[in-house]
Order: sequence, then C-alpha cells, then structure tokens
Amino acid sequence: MSGVALSRIEREIARRSERVPGLRALPVFKLLAAAEVLLLARQHALRLDPAERRRLVELVRIGHGRRRNLDPAQREELAALVEKAAPREFVGEVVTRFSPVPLPRRVVEGRRRRRRD
Repeated sequence: MSGVALSRIEREIARRSERVPGLRALPVFKLLAAAEVLLLARQHALRLDPAERRRLVELVRIGHGRRRNLDPAQREELAALVEKAAPREFVGEVVTRFSPVPLPRRVVEGRRRRRRD
C-alpha cells in the first residue's frame, strides 16, 4: 500500500477482484465506470417486457449480427424492439455521465420534426 488508507469499499473490491483473472489490473475508476454503464443499460433493457427481451435475443441469434439473415418482417420487429429500448438516449446518458461537456439535445433526442399544418 502506498501510505494511503483504503476505504472499506475499496478493500472489498480489491478482495473480490482477486478471484477474477485480469480484473486486478483494472483501476477502480474503470470498474466503477463499467458498473455505471451496466446499470444504465439495464434501465434501458427493462423498458422491454420479458417476452420482448426474449424475442430480441432470438432475432439477434437468428440474424447472427447481419440484417440480411432476417426476413423483412423480422427486421421490422427487431427495429421496433430496439427503438423501444431507446439506444440513442442510452448513449446520450452514458456520455453525459462521463463527459464534462454536455451533449447538445439534438444529438440525444434527434432532429426536431417539423410540424405539418
């Protein structure tokens, strides 16, 4: 130890990280950042009900990461499920958490749609 007293949380993280290969080499800040991103991802994943989450995973498996492996109806279904999880908002929240400079709203929310009269 470099003369600095570790908090109880830091000691607990260090103790548990000994069980995971390679984890000890990561600084605590990176672990906390990764945990923060995981929590935000969980919030967005929970926007889908369990059946929708299962279907999303099923479509991704069927497609093997390629849209062309899905038929048009499956592509539309996948797009609707992904849209419901709000990935643009998720990325905006992640960047906002870690960036000292806030993102412009148009980046997070998209272009403003013109009203049709």
